[in-house]
Amino acid sequence: MSQIAINTSQNVNINFNVASIGERILAYIIDGAIKAAYLFTVFYLFFSVLNLGYILDGMDNWSQATVYIVLTLPVSLYPIVFESLMEGQTPGKKIVKIRVVKIDGYQASFGDYLIRWVFRLVDTSLLGIIGLVSMIISKNNQRLGDIASGTAVISLKNQINISHTILENIQENYIPTFPQVIGLTDNDMRIIKDNYLKALKIDDRHVISRLSDKIKSILKIEFDSTKMTERQFIGIVIKDYNYYTGKDN
Repeated sequence: MSQIAINTSQNVNINFNVASIGERILAYIIDGAIKAAYLFTVFYLFFSVLNLGYILDGMDNWSQATVYIVLTLPVSLYPIVFESLMEGQTPGKKIVKIRVVKIDGYQASFGDYLIRWVFRLVDTSLLGIIGLVSMIISKNNQRLGDIASGTAVISLKNQINISHTILENIQENYIPTFPQVIGLTDNDMRIIKDNYLKALKIDDRHVISRLSDKIKSILKIEFDSTKMTERQFIGIVIKDYNYYTGKDN
């Protein structure tokens, strides 16, 4: 399985497995089944249960088209709505355990999801051949929408170890130090922990120092460096976040 090195805002590369074409197709099929189930339910209720079909008989073609557009609109907006609400996932992606991420390490924004959604019209044309060819020939299995938005789809299946998540083992009697950490998001903490662990592994003091300064700047934290090292500070921040957000095993 190929990997992608995502460069974080702290200039540290983190390797993720790129979602395979098979995984993406499977997620697409699952999402397609959900959308098909919605359409069947809506049209069954409209025509059979509520018997509203007669309304269309007295309408012109444009008015009828408007009704159909309204009924099917949720299907059209399905990808962008769910990816925005589920941080880069749709129900299909969540089941398959894949996620849309920015290659530059930042959280993908609504604008990124919007670009992917617009380009979906091109990627899915010709029975999806254009998107499939793009994924085959691109470096990171990116369809045109991914390339245009600077995103990629990664697999989350390799994140099976606690060291690869925001989770941290804390004791029941743990006493937190920095309540300011509640201002962070899960994505912030994931980036902090990934960068911290990688810096520890290669003993990169420069990255640890920059990461520490960044956290202090964002959370407006001050501490006595004579009583706590930068490594201890970052470790406490990670544990405090898990404590306040209830993240545990």
